[in-house]
Amino acid sequence: MKRIVERHPFRTKWLTVVAASLDLMMPRTAGAQDAASFYSHNCLACHTIGGKRTLGPDLKDVTQRKDRAWLIRFLADPKGVVDSGDPYAQQIVKESHGFVMPQIKGMDRALTESLLNYIDSQSKSAGSTASVGKSAVALHAFTTADMAQGKEIVLGAQPLANGGPACIACHTLSDLGSLGGGRLGPDLSDTFEKMGGREGLTAWLASPATPVMQSIFKTRPLKQEELLPVVAYLGSVSKPKENATGSSSERLNFFLMGLGGSMIGLVVLDGLWRNRFNAVRRPLVDGKRG
Repeated sequence: MKRIVERHPFRTKWLTVVAASLDLMMPRTAGAQDAASFYSHNCLACHTIGGKRTLGPDLKDVTQRKDRAWLIRFLADPKGVVDSGDPYAQQIVKESHGFVMPQIKGMDRALTESLLNYIDSQSKSAGSTASVGKSAVALHAFTTADMAQGKEIVLGAQPLANGGPACIACHTLSDLGSLGGGRLGPDLSDTFEKMGGREGLTAWLASPATPVMQSIFKTRPLKQEELLPVVAYLGSVSKPKENATGSSSERLNFFLMGLGGSMIGLVVLDGLWRNRFNAVRRPLVDGKRG
């Protein structure tokens, strides 16, 4: 073997490069550090381990409440399990104010196992892994100035420091009227209660878990000094979501406004068009009569 290596140094180097490349391309099993990081970026916004419930259930001893096979299936496709009629999954959704856990990209078998092992280890520790909502932001008493600044941030009057888009670009609020805000995301009027109050909402804004929000804010997160006023403002305008009648009435009003505007526009255009060719037609008609 030694002679072959000496005679073919180029081949040896080439084989080494190929082996290294294959090693890099091979999927790796997530270790404890990977699981901790993954939990922090994808789970902490909605869950605690040994803390109180926020938007999602506390995950302490979750592997003792359901078997691993069920947990692995649920983590891989939460909506699919809920839609299948699974009673435990539907109970989780009910207790989460109708919120269904989003499907997380990259959640393969190895990562799921590693994540469950991490939750088990944290469940056995003396302390608890509480959500970001336990921070000073969530414990600070909101002031009128906080609420006013939060409104400016939500409406985009005060740009986010890291360059993220304003909330109003995708969401609306009851405070803004029927024509205010975007419709890409849900109405934020009941978000404060839906997220479990200031702790849950602070945790969510610090590390949103839905695919769309995560893709936008993972590299452009809100700063701590921005979280407090936004939570304060959303809490100040928070009220139960409008019922179906209210929403239908709002859409009807919008439709009628559009219809009325269209009719007015047609009348104006008709008036302009009616006299458009008089300067040409009138002399021709008069000349023919003469």
